[in-house]
Amino acid sequence: MSEKIVWTSEAEAKLKDIPFFVRPFARKKIEKYAQDNNFSPITVDVYDQAKKMFNKKYDQMN
Repeated sequence: MSEKIVWTSEAEAKLKDIPFFVRPFARKKIEKYAQDNNFSPITVDVYDQAKKMFNKKYDQMN
């Protein structure tokens, strides 16, 4: 059983920068990144690290 994922209010607010139609997907990816790296709670720093990782992967695909 996994523990509840906690977001700081600042990190939660940054999610609103992501277009609403991809936000649920992005939230899941960020939460998985945080869990895989034992980051809790999800802070703005964790959010930014996760976004950088995904952008790198995306850039490599193009």
